[in-house]
Amino acid sequence: MKQIEKKRILTGDRPTGKLHLGHYVGSLKNRLALQNSYDCYFIIADLHTLTTKPQKEDILKLRGNIHEMVLDFLAIGIDPAKSPIYLQSSIEAIYAMDLIFGMLVSLNRLTGLPSLKEMAKNAHMDPDSVPLGLISYPVLQTADILMPKAHLVPVGKDNEAHIELARDLARRFNQYYGEIFPLPEVLLSDVPTLVGTDGQGKMSKSAGNCIYLSDDAKTVEKKVRGMYTDPNRIRADIPGTVEGNPVFIYHDVFNTNKSEVEEFKRRYREGAIGDVEIKDSLASAINTFLEPIRQRRAQFEQDKGLIEEIIYDGSEIVNEIADQTLKEMKSAMGLSGTWNKISRMARERKAQAE
Repeated sequence: MKQIEKKRILTGDRPTGKLHLGHYVGSLKNRLALQNSYDCYFIIADLHTLTTKPQKEDILKLRGNIHEMVLDFLAIGIDPAKSPIYLQSSIEAIYAMDLIFGMLVSLNRLTGLPSLKEMAKNAHMDPDSVPLGLISYPVLQTADILMPKAHLVPVGKDNEAHIELARDLARRFNQYYGEIFPLPEVLLSDVPTLVGTDGQGKMSKSAGNCIYLSDDAKTVEKKVRGMYTDPNRIRADIPGTVEGNPVFIYHDVFNTNKSEVEEFKRRYREGAIGDVEIKDSLASAINTFLEPIRQRRAQFEQDKGLIEEIIYDGSEIVNEIADQTLKEMKSAMGLSGTWNKISRMARERKAQAE
């Protein structure tokens, strides 16, 4: 296996729109921390959106979503000069790699992944009419990960099983054909998932329970005021539950004044503080966190054509890497040898005929 001097990271998102605080704590924070010490590759996974939205009208909406998502990447501090940002569908080799890896996994292995059932449920699909593309979603994800020979994959807890599948397929390919791929490792965030503002499951665009990185201060204040807290606490003088309370989960993540947070928790348990005071402080903490992100986003937004240039340049870099990986795969498998022999003999025959 060819040695890579600097270890590589592959991660990214489906372009379903603007990013939110859940994305930040679940993955984006890790990307920022690691982009200086690893070779990072950030994928705009537009092909993955076809698993649940293959209609043309949905595909056309991707263009605006991609623009918004990359703006968020830049706003949080992702540097495309260090870490290429690329469009998945522009990488021609990924289609062939997806097919090859699909030959190395059983249908039972794929249908046993709980995340696929959850995705089908969220997409309101009939269990008897789930498309093949959704079932094989983790295979394409494996191709994404192994294409740059990634060593580390920052993901949320719900995708951990997919990385284990990528490890299994890398291991199987290496056993069958020779050592080509490293076995990718999972990197989970300190806060792998962030509960939504409604307290019902993780933060999600489709659930409408998220605070976006691009939300203005007034919008943040409104969303925080409407956050779910302890439903049994109908008055400020009633002791409340801190554990599992979304307001305090957010305070722990975004409020840098830890002594204030601990004081809030003590008073809340004693029934000596109202929700308004706690939520006002939380809104202020979140806005303090978001303000520099908003400012950078506004600056990048004014530079017309910048996002498109970044995606184009990143995709050009990654296409070269993908072509090389596919070439190594086909050579190791003996596929390129067969074609090379056929083409050589055909050219010789044509030359003799002339």
